[in-house]
Order: sequence, then C-alpha cells, then structure tokens
Amino acid sequence: QVQLVESGGGLVQAGGSLRLSCAASGRISSINVMGWYRQAPGQQRELVATITSGGGTNYADSVKGRFTISRDNAKRTAYLQMNNLKPEDTAVYYCKLRTLIDYWGQGTQVTVSS
Repeated sequence: QVQLVESGGGLVQAGGSLRLSCAASGRISSINVMGWYRQAPGQQRELVATITSGGGTNYADSVKGRFTISRDNAKRTAYLQMNNLKPEDTAVYYCKLRTLIDYWGQGTQVTVSS
C-alpha cells in the first residue's frame, strides 16, 4: 500500500520561507511524477509544481521564481522550497504521486500572515 506523508507546514509572515517534504512508502514504480497541489478555503485544488523521476519540473505561473520543487529518489521524498511567501499562498498543500494511478497525502496547512 502506497502512503504519502507531508510535513513542514506552519505559520509564517509574508516574505518568509517554508520547506515542505513528502515521503513516499510502499511499492512504487521508479518511473513516476510527484507534485504539490494546494487548496484554499472555498477554492478548487490547484497545481503548484510537479517533478518527474528524471527531474523535469513544471510550475504554476503564480509561484514561478519563488517556489522550487526537488526530489531525492533514493529517499523517495519530494520537497517544495517556498520563498517570498505571500498571504495568497495560504492553503492546505497536498502531495501527489502519479504512477498508473494517483496517490494523495493528507495535506499540510500553510498560513501566511500579512
């Protein structure tokens, strides 16, 4: 059974930084895509960033230049470094692993105060 566990969320002032981690366990294909999504209250879940097992990345326009996604395949962990955070980045952040099917983590809250 595949499990994803996120960590690193919290409360930060605008302009600050946070680093999220997503650790995967279970039987996972070595060829996969890991990604971060977020959902603010009353909003739909949206893509933040994705990274392939080969290191290819994709970002939402709203976070380009501020957020960096990375992964350590040996540790089966993905990271999201978030710099220059803004109040509009406040949301629950979810990790997703895509192989033949999608797996989701439980989410971690990120709150940015102005």
